Amino acid sequence: MDVMGDKATLFETGRFEQPAGEDPSRDETGEAAEDVRLRFAAETGDAGASSVLGARLLRRGDLDGAEPLLRAATAAGDRAAANNLGVLLHQRGYPEEAAGWWRIAAVAGSAAAAHALGRHHRERGDEPAAEYWLRQSAEQGHVLGAYALADLLEHRGDAAGEHWMRAAAERGHREASYRLARALDRKGTHEDGSGPDNAVEEAEQWYRQAAARGHQRAALHLGAILEKRGELKEAGRWYLISAKDGEPRAACALGFLLRDAGDTESAAVWWLRAAQDGDGNAANALGALHAERGETQTAERWYRAALDAGDDNGAYNLGLLCAEQGRTAQAEQWYRRAAYAGHREAANALAILLLQGGDTSGAEPWFSKAAEAGSVDAAFNLGILHAGKGTLADTRIGLRWYERAAAAGHTEAALQVGIARLREGDEQEAERHLRCAAGGGSSEAAYRLATVLDARRPPEPAHELGESVHEKTECEEWYERAATQGHRRAQVRVGMLAAARGDVVEAARWYRTAAEAGSRNGAFNLGLLLAREGSEPEAAVWWTRAADAGHGRAALRLALVYARRGELTEGQKWAARAVGLGPAEVAERAGRLRDALREELSA
Repeated sequence: MDVMGDKATLFETGRFEQPAGEDPSRDETGEAAEDVRLRFAAETGDAGASSVLGARLLRRGDLDGAEPLLRAATAAGDRAAANNLGVLLHQRGYPEEAAGWWRIAAVAGSAAAAHALGRHHRERGDEPAAEYWLRQSAEQGHVLGAYALADLLEHRGDAAGEHWMRAAAERGHREASYRLARALDRKGTHEDGSGPDNAVEEAEQWYRQAAARGHQRAALHLGAILEKRGELKEAGRWYLISAKDGEPRAACALGFLLRDAGDTESAAVWWLRAAQDGDGNAANALGALHAERGETQTAERWYRAALDAGDDNGAYNLGLLCAEQGRTAQAEQWYRRAAYAGHREAANALAILLLQGGDTSGAEPWFSKAAEAGSVDAAFNLGILHAGKGTLADTRIGLRWYERAAAAGHTEAALQVGIARLREGDEQEAERHLRCAAGGGSSEAAYRLATVLDARRPPEPAHELGESVHEKTECEEWYERAATQGHRRAQVRVGMLAAARGDVVEAARWYRTAAEAGSRNGAFNLGLLLAREGSEPEAAVWWTRAADAGHGRAALRLALVYARRGELTEGQKWAARAVGLGPAEVAERAGRLRDALREELSA
């Protein structure tokens, strides 16, 4: 039960009732004169004057002076006096006697008394009686009665609670506005997207109403909605209002907003304020900031503060910090602490650490725990772990984990599923996964998708005048995407396609890019292109690079070049190299050339 006495508390509880005839706007200069007038009228038997004067004294905390006046007015049948007498008795520590007077006032039609009586019964566990009187108060339009009834019904899980919460909010109740907004916010943010489309929009309106009335958590949530929508300036304004009112989560959110805007120093000020108020997320942010600056001791101190505030990310970040410093044993301890608390990324990191130490059997259960908790990386790592065991059963288990990670958007997992489906001959399913992986930025997936599409491509139609007509196909677009991302085989393929359509400059550019990145096929093809253009000496340079990397055809080309130049010994050397490198047709031709050069040299 609220402790009452000062004016603000009396009004906020709703138990105090303004008697008829009292003017709350009267300035203090007339207070004493008005008291004298009311007292004179009360002494002459004016019940209304006794009620008003008693209420004034009660509001000032003068219980001894107020009680006889309120009792006199109550005896004369004044409803407001009966309610206020209940307030006075409750404050004196006589709740049952207070309830008796509230009942009298409530029966006489006092909404404030019905509210007070309803709260009295609820605090004693009598919910049916509490609901009856609160409903009486709410139905008379008493805002606090509506809120208290809504709170009671929501506590019981009664859907009618929202109706009364809305009624209280519509009448300006700050907490009702906030709670209605929270309920609507939850409806509109279901994970499956099944919430009403307008729920978040309506929630925003109620958050605004509550925030405008000084509700710090409403300002925080309003800021979050605006930030998500990209209205960062207004979001920052509400975060600032909430943070200044003492909401640490708003101070933390404001810090992140400032950091993203490039103002790290101001961000640190707000994170510090939030962290000192016990916000673990802000403490972690400060730790990360100091870690980036190389101030590892300070970073560790803030990570520990985050952990002390109950944020398991603190233990995980301590593990990361120790791992970066090579303190593997300490990293494992921190990862374990966070993992045992349910931190899925810590469980994944612990499993990786154990795997790196050769403890495969110890790593697997932690990967599983992290994956079951929703870690996509852990699911992918389980796929790698099982696929690496080599057995058919483990390969299938690994594929299932890859599929799970791929379904959650993991690019490399989608690539592995696509490769597996290609091996199985399920081209349609392979294409679907390769498209996902390629769309996620995998150059290997883009290349493999291009090869699948390339295999289906019909021959290019001929122009009616006999000239080739070329329009860029989808497979070429994927080859180019992979090539642009640095995929060497794709670069060679794009060069080949350019050469096929007669674009020698473009072909040479891609061949050279691939060759310089270490592609022996790129070096060989670049050599062919240069030789056709009459630059055989430069071609020989690239063929040498390709042959040194194990390209048999490049070695055969070099043997022919040196043979034509009359450098028979060098030609014989490269011919012998081509025999060893193959493939079979190259080895056969190179063998004949080698033997011929040998005979020429021995003649």
